Amino acid sequence: MRHNKKVNHLSRKSGHRHALLSNMASSLIQHKRIVTTEAKAKALRVYVEPLITKSKFDTTHSRRVVFSYLKDKNAVTELFRTIAPRVADRPGGYTRVLKIGFRQGDAADMALIELVDFNEAALAGDKKAAKKSTRRSRSKKEKTGQASDAHVATVESVVEPETPVQSETLVQPEVESDTGEEAKV
Repeated sequence: MRHNKKVNHLSRKSGHRHALLSNMASSLIQHKRIVTTEAKAKALRVYVEPLITKSKFDTTHSRRVVFSYLKDKNAVTELFRTIAPRVADRPGGYTRVLKIGFRQGDAADMALIELVDFNEAALAGDKKAAKKSTRRSRSKKEKTGQASDAHVATVESVVEPETPVQSETLVQPEVESDTGEEAKV
């Protein structure tokens, strides 16, 4: 029986599984999103989120611990320089797994795993939602029609009559062609 054994072995021996997750975590950190099977994406989420939490504190010890998992110097540098400052105030949940359908060849469930703070489309949608203003009711003056008449009178007094624009004749410069002859445009 498998009671309280929550590790998904992914049909691999432990060495192969650790190498797979290490490479996928490095790819996720460098590219910010990857497409893989749903089972691998869920296993990767469990693998990479503690590393991102560890990267919030930029010490030599935490860099060495993260490097022991990732085994890629460029991924460690990217994690500590760009990802850690953006997730510093987030208390967890750094990744998102989105199901995208089935693979053509073997109908495996596919998923997209991405870093939450690096999805520009979702961040742009949040900014629009935050800027939404409340709708205000109209004042009682406008309901009676007095304010609209006063507004029309002030607009007419502000508009100045148009002054006629004097047109100037434009002189077209002569352009030399490649053959040395002068030509008019």
